[in-house]
Amino acid sequence: MQLRYNFRLYPTPDQRESPARAFGCARVVFNDGLRARQDARERGLPYISDGDLSKRVITQAKKTSERSWLSEVSAVVLQQALADLNTACRNFFASLTGKRKGLKVAPPRFRSRKDNRQAIRFTRNARFSITAGGKLRLPKIGDIPVRWSRELPAGPSSVTVVKDATGRCFASFVVETAAEPLPEVMPEIGIDLGLTHFAVTSDGRKVDNPRFLRRAERRLRKAQRDLSRKARGSNNRKKAVVKVAKAHARVADARRDRAHKLSTMLIRDNQAVYVENLAVSGLGRTRLARSVHDAGWSSFVGMLEYKAARYGRAFHRIDRWFPSSKLCFDCGTVAESMPLAVRSWECSCGAVHDRDVNAAKNILAAGRADRLNACGVQVRPGPAPAQREEAGSLRGAA
Repeated sequence: MQLRYNFRLYPTPDQRESPARAFGCARVVFNDGLRARQDARERGLPYISDGDLSKRVITQAKKTSERSWLSEVSAVVLQQALADLNTACRNFFASLTGKRKGLKVAPPRFRSRKDNRQAIRFTRNARFSITAGGKLRLPKIGDIPVRWSRELPAGPSSVTVVKDATGRCFASFVVETAAEPLPEVMPEIGIDLGLTHFAVTSDGRKVDNPRFLRRAERRLRKAQRDLSRKARGSNNRKKAVVKVAKAHARVADARRDRAHKLSTMLIRDNQAVYVENLAVSGLGRTRLARSVHDAGWSSFVGMLEYKAARYGRAFHRIDRWFPSSKLCFDCGTVAESMPLAVRSWECSCGAVHDRDVNAAKNILAAGRADRLNACGVQVRPGPAPAQREEAGSLRGAA
């Protein structure tokens, strides 16, 4: 399986100019290729193939006076920028024709030098290397110091140099590694994600929601207010922009670090992990959007999924329409309605449930049933909810 390892880069003041030049050249090649294809479409000309586009915006462009400076950076960087454009075009056409499943993909857009994230990619063809002194040697850039937080398990197949909005530089290595199965354990766990508590497990544990963005709101508000008072185009405004970006970066870094630690603990201690397939994009359009994005459910579930594959654990998502909160775990009765304000409830059988713990238990039971059911037929504990083909609304199922 392929994994990414990110490390902080510390280019010297003299070395900052070369990556900036590479970012700009890659951006120009991407934009030239996109503009060429758009012009061909508007004129009714055939679609420009990948090979012809490379000759036009790289090989032939280098021979012109307007684009002669493209020769100052590695050719692999330019080819990879064009490969990104080709991939974006193919994904858009596949989404347009229905061949690509999931959400619709927008057409590729022009890149701007004001984008918060700038990136260039080097493959093995570029012959990048790690020196004996632990520096990253990049063609036509030089040896850049790296802060190695851990060792790479194998030789990287590519490295992406990324500069974020704060000006920090990172090296993202793609490494091909084999699975590393952990010793088998007995426990299996169901996880109910929420806002009051970030996660509630089927064994009754409740993980607090840290609300990193909410806690940093005062500092962010002050930094944004200072930015709004700076004159456009001034050096003070540029400094204020970086200050705002750093405040947001601290929030994102803290959220990511906590998600990594929690996901690693859950995968290490349980043989199987089951979660609900939440529609985060839909919840992000409600009045709870800020809290939903602050929780970071999608990135956390993604970490659980790839770590389960890496360490030989089972991971499964259950249907989001499964009434985990309203289904009594003891008798299987489904409550007619349950507003979000109701945190505990009593079933007609006499069982008293904590809403979130009961949901986690049902997620565990449903996940086990789906995992053991090889035929793909819906299997649920207790009375089965209405099938999708049956008339009715699914809005009330939660």
